[in-house]
Amino acid sequence: MKNQYDVIIIGGGISGLTNAALMSRLGFSCCIIEKEPNIGGYLQGFKRGDFIFDTSIHWLNQCGEQGMVTKIFKIIGSDFPKAHPMPNIHRFKSADINYLLTNTPDELKLQLINDFPHEKKGIEKFFKVAVDIAKASKRFANLMRTSETMNFFEKSIHNLKIFRAIIPMIPYALYSGNKGLEKGLNKFFTDKKLHRLFNSESDLLSCLFPVAWAYNNDYQLPILGGGQIYTRWLKYVIEYFENDIFLKSSAHKIIYENNHVTGVEFIKAGEKQRIFSKYVISAIDIETLYKNLIDNKLLSSKFLNKFEMAELYSSGATVSIALDCPACEIGIYDELISITRHDIDRKEHNSGSPHTSALSIISPSERDKSLAPANKGTLNIYIPADIAFNNYWQTERDENNNFIRGENYKKYKKEFAEILIKRVENELNIDIKSHILFFDVSTPITYFRYTGNKNGSIMGTRPGKINMQLVVAHYKTPIKNLFVSGHWAELGGGVPIAVQSAMNASLLVLKNENRALFNLVKNYIDGKTSLDSITNSGFQKPYDNSWSPTVNTDNFKEKSKVTYKV
Repeated sequence: MKNQYDVIIIGGGISGLTNAALMSRLGFSCCIIEKEPNIGGYLQGFKRGDFIFDTSIHWLNQCGEQGMVTKIFKIIGSDFPKAHPMPNIHRFKSADINYLLTNTPDELKLQLINDFPHEKKGIEKFFKVAVDIAKASKRFANLMRTSETMNFFEKSIHNLKIFRAIIPMIPYALYSGNKGLEKGLNKFFTDKKLHRLFNSESDLLSCLFPVAWAYNNDYQLPILGGGQIYTRWLKYVIEYFENDIFLKSSAHKIIYENNHVTGVEFIKAGEKQRIFSKYVISAIDIETLYKNLIDNKLLSSKFLNKFEMAELYSSGATVSIALDCPACEIGIYDELISITRHDIDRKEHNSGSPHTSALSIISPSERDKSLAPANKGTLNIYIPADIAFNNYWQTERDENNNFIRGENYKKYKKEFAEILIKRVENELNIDIKSHILFFDVSTPITYFRYTGNKNGSIMGTRPGKINMQLVVAHYKTPIKNLFVSGHWAELGGGVPIAVQSAMNASLLVLKNENRALFNLVKNYIDGKTSLDSITNSGFQKPYDNSWSPTVNTDNFKEKSKVTYKV
């Protein structure tokens, strides 16, 4: 361990790892402080025997050749994991609905017109709007830079470009909630059975955007190794440049002097240690940063309260199943299957109840054969869920208010999983139970424990009116040179937002430290220059692009969670 780094990054999820890899390639010394024994956050996955469970990725966006993730990864190296297109995307399933969205969405349009000929005009209008949104959304690949890196003139031009990009979306942005969404869908078609395609959606744009992404062919899957392949590549780059990743190390306090950050105090093996730097990037939960790591005297109650009022994405519950056969043999293939109900209120699909919540079913091993032994398979059943559901999932609390995962918790997890498995069997008319070797259950308690995200939230802050009014998303903090990255820096979620926020946090460091390099990177990000302008500048440290995507199961740790036999 060095005593001094240029940049310290708190959090070893996809955002923190991207920060460190970018900083490493651009010539900075850096380290990551990660509380878990493994890197990756939600992408870390886990291993049970010969089965590897990729639990976090339903699909990827912006990872194609023209995507923002690809654009940013190219700054780091040309050996980054190349995603491949996802042909079969999303199957909508309810009692009387069964439709598949593919990367040729006109097939779905024609099928709907065939089944609902009386709604032909509205269906064509719906898909036409999705095409318009698809064309507009392509502009966002060059609009990912935060205004906190811009001067007044750049902000004005940027805001104008953003406005032009969102024009096709504006007429449909206000239709949300039960009545609002129904009113919005009625603009296209009034047949209630057709509405059931979108049983679990909460707003009209959430119905339109998936089709728009399909028109852009913007659904991708990772190469062999699942979502963890990205964390392995980023780790390789960081260590190639002899920078450090400290695992089982919990940040304890931000060190600052005269309101300038100077380092981080952290706890490793029960001992407090200090390392120093000119910059610190926090890629962890925002309330953990502001309430636990910073002296609250620096922060007003008004500033802190807005994060408590922020709207977050829900957490979830996942049943990860090892099968004694490939999933295709029981009738589950490579697309995501959504199972919803039309006889309940829309909000019930996100309640966390195993009886009513919308089900998402994926077989990672049908997408990536390396994740299961030969002639076997894996299956994930996921529902959105709240951490407080059923008395915090039958946990108890210790004297420090930490969750105690006792026998009641373990028993309820098993009961919960069996309800979900039975629902899937009934809805798809298949036999899962007789093919289960074992299964594992993750709850919001699990996600909270491994990530530290408030309420176990999977993707941080939701886009929407409330969070925009609160100005929740931000990079600069009240302490100079302490920056935010990850899913609190931008509204939205997933790998694209995590990687975008890492790029912006890194740009804020470059703006202070190397204005010439900052200008090269920001012009590339804005689409004004090619990558060659950075590559030929002499600012990047030499890198031999030597990473290989060979699947190495040694990178997957056996998690100490309960495995249920059937």
